[in-house]
Amino acid sequence: MQATINIQQTTLPVMEAFYTLQGEGGHQGKAAYFIRLGGCDVGCVWCDVKESWDAGAHPQKCIEAILTDAKKEAGVQDKASNVIAVVTGGEPLMHDLTALTAALKKEGFRTHIETSGSNYMSGSWDWICISPKKFKAPLPENMPLADELKIIVYNRSDFAWGEQYAQQVNKNCKLYLQPEWSKANTITPLIIDYIKANPQWQLSLQVHKYLNIP
Repeated sequence: MQATINIQQTTLPVMEAFYTLQGEGGHQGKAAYFIRLGGCDVGCVWCDVKESWDAGAHPQKCIEAILTDAKKEAGVQDKASNVIAVVTGGEPLMHDLTALTAALKKEGFRTHIETSGSNYMSGSWDWICISPKKFKAPLPENMPLADELKIIVYNRSDFAWGEQYAQQVNKNCKLYLQPEWSKANTITPLIIDYIKANPQWQLSLQVHKYLNIP
């Protein structure tokens, strides 16, 4: 059998990067530097960052430049800062994130990823949020790695659909139900009722959209 050669990516297509508050999930309200990578092979119809899908539409940046910007924007002065760096997309796992996470960790960042889990896991992570999508299912081997399972609820059938993934994560994984933004007014009451009947789940809201921040 021929050995697989893993060539770490030293450049990545960066759509945008910004310092703000984490608006949803298990670290909601915490300061976080977001690195949004271009490229997505999932293609959710309700995606609010469809401009991220085409990796070729965004400039390739070297790891050193990404790190320099992160340290500057987040005000990181030393390697004990523990500032959260969230790698998102698009679908970030379309890329090899080994070199990026190694560089971030070396400078004291805590590495978080937001992914559908549909591609092979790469990188070294302090927090893994997997949000499965119907358009391309997560790889089964990724599910036990999740620290956070986030199910986007678009209609009533998504509750039962999400439960199948809750059975695949580890016992310490936090379980979140989050209304799809355009249907939040009608879906949120359904989620509240569901959580009251199934208290292992928690509500996640996109607070950053209510606050009008990135």
